[in-house]
Amino acid sequence: MKTKVALSTASVYPESTATAFEIASRLGYDGVEVMVWTDPVSQDVEALRRLSDYHRVPILAVHAPCLLITQRVWSTDPWTKLQRARAAAERLGADTVVVHPPFRWQRGYARDFVRGIWRMADETDVRFAVENMYPWRYRDREMLAYAPDWDVTRDDYRHFTVDLSHTATSRSAALDMVARMGDRLAHVHMGDGNGSAKDEHLVPGRGTQPCGPVLRALAARGFGGHVVIEVNTRRAMSSAEREEDLAEALAFTRLHLAAPEQPVPARR
Repeated sequence: MKTKVALSTASVYPESTATAFEIASRLGYDGVEVMVWTDPVSQDVEALRRLSDYHRVPILAVHAPCLLITQRVWSTDPWTKLQRARAAAERLGADTVVVHPPFRWQRGYARDFVRGIWRMADETDVRFAVENMYPWRYRDREMLAYAPDWDVTRDDYRHFTVDLSHTATSRSAALDMVARMGDRLAHVHMGDGNGSAKDEHLVPGRGTQPCGPVLRALAARGFGGHVVIEVNTRRAMSSAEREEDLAEALAFTRLHLAAPEQPVPARR
């Protein structure tokens, strides 16, 4: 099975969700992951369907509105957000909803999160893929912002998302995390980072993360999920420069997916 490579609509920010579909089509991506955030189009299922149909770019995943800036998008209730993300995925033909673990101050949500995700997963064919996060750092201080844990492999989820920018920020060994996720790894956010306190989302190959080895190992395993380019292009000086970065990220990813090596063993 060929692993599909999708473009996160977040990768074109500050340009729009609609622009992401245009770029994905022009560069030959296999699809998009919709980041549901403050752009009204990202919240509108019918508008997304029209964009997908017009550009002939399928929507492979929906990223639920879990960010600080999206706390009021699709309700202030986190379970309602996930229900709406699932409904959007089902209507759009996407097979994955990406979700972050709760913030620690969302105490009730955090307390029932693991059980609740299992309950929701039992009600649909859509995969709820819980994403690894990282501690927040400022100078020499560290804050544990997520619960039950930023390292989602410490809890029991049916499906995982691994984000290689987040492994950089958390200073985790990405290959070890992929191994711990094992066959439950359903989704990959491909980016890069240098291990700073900032979540950098660099174009893969521009940081210190083992982006190539992870992709080659997943190819050798016959990975059946999606790889999504989720990079920060805000510093691009023009739309053309942004598109060059996204073309480079796509080429890097496809190159390494086509050159498998020994698979990362799945740990049980």
